[in-house]
Amino acid sequence: MKPGIHPDYRPVVFQDATTGQAFLTRSTVTSDRTIDWPTPAGTRSYPLIIVEISSASHPFWTGTSRIVDAAGQVEKFRRRYGQRRA
Repeated sequence: MKPGIHPDYRPVVFQDATTGQAFLTRSTVTSDRTIDWPTPAGTRSYPLIIVEISSASHPFWTGTSRIVDAAGQVEKFRRRYGQRRA
């Protein structure tokens, strides 16, 4: 690899905006916000990235389902194809 052209790959804390769950991983993303994270060597400060959806809040991983009705899409589908009969 060429030196000097790659971004720094360092530990970063990602926090879910909905649930507040946080996890430490490595990334090249940068942030001005920081968080103190307990480690076996003591508490360290890491960059904090707030994410809208993670595995803690995503419907696929949590088992919950949501119907997002953007501009009447559900009603539009029902008008087009009708109600399914049991």
